[in-house]
Amino acid sequence: MPDITPDLVAQVASRLYNQLPTDQTLPGDSADSRCIAATLLERAQQDTSVAPFGSDMTSAVSGAGEVLERISKVFESIAMVSPGLTTAKPLAHDSLNSLNLSRTASLGQHADTLVRQQTYSDSSKQHGDLKGFVRNIQSFRNQLTGTDHNGAFADPFADLLRDSLPKHGKLSGNPAFNVAAIRGDFPVLHQQVHGKPLVWFDNAATTQKPRQVIDALSRFYEQDNSNIHRGAHTLAARATDAFEGARDTIRNYLNAGSSEEIIFVRGTTEGINLVAHSYGTRFLRPGDEILLSELEHHANIVPWQIVAREHGAVLRVIPVNDNGEINLAEYERLLGPRTRLVALAHANNSLGSVLPIAEMTHLAKRYGAHVLIDGAQSVAHLPVDVQALGIDFFVFSGHKIFGPTGIGAVYGRRELWEELPPWQGGGNMIKDVTFEETIYSDVPAKFEAGTPNIADAHGLGIALEYVTRIGLNNIAAYERRLLEYATEKLQGVNGLRLIGTAREKVAVTSFVLRDKSVPEVGTYLDQHGIAVRAGHHCAQPSLRRFGLEATVRPSFSFYNTFEEIDRLVQALKQLR
Repeated sequence: MPDITPDLVAQVASRLYNQLPTDQTLPGDSADSRCIAATLLERAQQDTSVAPFGSDMTSAVSGAGEVLERISKVFESIAMVSPGLTTAKPLAHDSLNSLNLSRTASLGQHADTLVRQQTYSDSSKQHGDLKGFVRNIQSFRNQLTGTDHNGAFADPFADLLRDSLPKHGKLSGNPAFNVAAIRGDFPVLHQQVHGKPLVWFDNAATTQKPRQVIDALSRFYEQDNSNIHRGAHTLAARATDAFEGARDTIRNYLNAGSSEEIIFVRGTTEGINLVAHSYGTRFLRPGDEILLSELEHHANIVPWQIVAREHGAVLRVIPVNDNGEINLAEYERLLGPRTRLVALAHANNSLGSVLPIAEMTHLAKRYGAHVLIDGAQSVAHLPVDVQALGIDFFVFSGHKIFGPTGIGAVYGRRELWEELPPWQGGGNMIKDVTFEETIYSDVPAKFEAGTPNIADAHGLGIALEYVTRIGLNNIAAYERRLLEYATEKLQGVNGLRLIGTAREKVAVTSFVLRDKSVPEVGTYLDQHGIAVRAGHHCAQPSLRRFGLEATVRPSFSFYNTFEEIDRLVQALKQLR
């Protein structure tokens, strides 16, 4: 007789979750929690490869007794939340509301599907799933009396879910993360290109969109579409709530001091141009210095060249070493009393190098310089706390973090926003207009002239909520394993030269293949269904540092798999 498997335990959790909203009673013939758990196990085996259990499961199945005890504690915890919850008595209406459980059959079916995929992440704010159920139980922890050996709150249901995940293989890791379930949220991944399953390794250029974002955009245009703020009707109120709610979500995501510090823009490029223009007008004087690194995207070079020429400022470039890492000693040497602003990529898009932003910001502040961070390549991969970093501006694009194109945001310290002049003029950014004078609105409206991209701002907020539910730490850990695996496998391809081997990287690899042009490699991979970026990646200075004009750049995200990396490596070996 096989042991109780992780799949089986997950099915037990599913039955617990599903029985409450559908039958409104717990299963089993007795109020004894151990009997209930046994009943659930018997039902669960029907959906697994485990043979039927005998009447004495504790002796027939290795480890069953411990599992039964653990599951029993789950029911005991629920009983503490709702003392009237037994097998003989229907679930009280108030208890149902307190647990925030839906009565619909579709919810139970949805949970079944999720558990078969071993996922515990939400797929919609409108209906819960296993993780949401756990959160509901946890919200009553003040009413629960169970404690661990340290006297801290013991949550047996969370332990059950944690124990239900695989303990080995490529899906092992944080229990809240499951790549198979995540892939199910991204419709575009489930197609064939040139007769082969699509492998999307062009994530540094743009990320794909989960169903939650797609559905949110559709719902907005179907139900809530309106201009915002001054409308005296219901749809205007809904649209305004969606738009400003997204601003609040971004504030929370970046840990900004207030929502008023968040300005909506079309993306990172427009955001940097906004800051460069307004900052240059207010602060730059002839002889002032702007420090950039060799790792910058063109979007963090060209705007500063323009304003430097307009105001007589000077650009200074921070070099990198042969691994693609910032030369901190040279950076310190470049800093000085003329340094007005330092503009840096948090993570480089062509090589994947992560810059030591906290340390570099601290050094810049010694000279009173302001710091702008281009977060386009970091925001989907690394936790960002703008207050802890001490930076003055942080800019990112929605499409780089599973949101729509054409939307992004700029964080700026409020005192700076209030001091900077507006970039564009028009409606929404004014308090009063005469032909003699205009009084500007307060921030953030001061920098948001005209009708904004309301629906896509809402979509960006939904994307950030999606990432938050999965957890950036979980994402970073998984992507780190992908990067390490890809690096090792690519090094085994004859004639392949990896470019950029920094110790700290996001999940980006960059390479050239001996005797094969970059476009040739990109086209060949596309014929195998593998999408990569092949070119200069709008970061020519960073590639020229290594004597190159172009590279092939596979870039990974949390919906990619080790098997897809194997396909990439196999195709490259065939090309050789």
